[in-house]
Amino acid sequence: MNKKKIRKAVFPVAGLGTRFLPATKASPKEMLPIVDKPLIQYAAEEVIAAGIEQLIFVTSSSKRAIEDHFDKNQELEDELSRRGKNQYLDMIRHIVPQKVSCIYIRQPEALGLGHAVLCAKPVVGDEPFAVILADDLIDGKDRPCLLQMVEQYQEYQHSIIAVEEVNPNETNQYGIIKADFVNNQISKLNRIVEKPAPADAPSNLGVVGRYLLNPSIFNHLEQIGRGAGGEIQLTDAIASLLMEESVFSYQFEGTRYDCGSKLGYLTATINYALQHVELSDDFRNFLRNCCREHM
Repeated sequence: MNKKKIRKAVFPVAGLGTRFLPATKASPKEMLPIVDKPLIQYAAEEVIAAGIEQLIFVTSSSKRAIEDHFDKNQELEDELSRRGKNQYLDMIRHIVPQKVSCIYIRQPEALGLGHAVLCAKPVVGDEPFAVILADDLIDGKDRPCLLQMVEQYQEYQHSIIAVEEVNPNETNQYGIIKADFVNNQISKLNRIVEKPAPADAPSNLGVVGRYLLNPSIFNHLEQIGRGAGGEIQLTDAIASLLMEESVFSYQFEGTRYDCGSKLGYLTATINYALQHVELSDDFRNFLRNCCREHM
């Protein structure tokens, strides 16, 4: 069998980010920084580490800052060069490697995650592809989450979604799966439900913002119609896809931070600062002193 490679990644970034207002009134939530890099850059670095060469951003009219971030800024480069700040010059020149291209598609209406993915169909074409939600920041250490998933895709050649165990009382915040275990990390789905009440949830394995999807998902996104909240739900399309072909889940190695919530964002900021090569020692000392003063 000719094994297909994952070459393209879709970033649905058209959402309003209302939970972070007023910070997101004029700046996209994906541009919120974790220490010194915005969330969207962490997501881009993760997919590039997985060997993906084309980044497809599904945006809205308020998300120009994302396009500007990945674009060349000649004025800034000239000023950094003039001041001899070569470290920063090199940093901004290599946010995206030369071999990687960025494409921007407008989502004309806010009709949900499934609709955002469907907007990317003309660029994705008939290829398997990744979907990344930037506000799910996953620290995979030396093995980024998406790289782990791509390795699994090379073996199974079926759609794979990332999952983790969630608080059983919070199943109404996630897509929840029921699956048959293949090994301790890979399972074969037999059911997926969007945000079930705890009493109705088939398990406590919740879907997080990493997907590897075969292009057959587009047919289902076009046919399912609107679901919860009057939106086209990716979860509903995956449930429909399950009727025709196998879909797998993957329990990744690493720590996920829900940076769509304020607590998750603050937790990520602290943990990444504690790992930062320039800040870790001083920041750890600050936290120790802070705890003594406030406990």
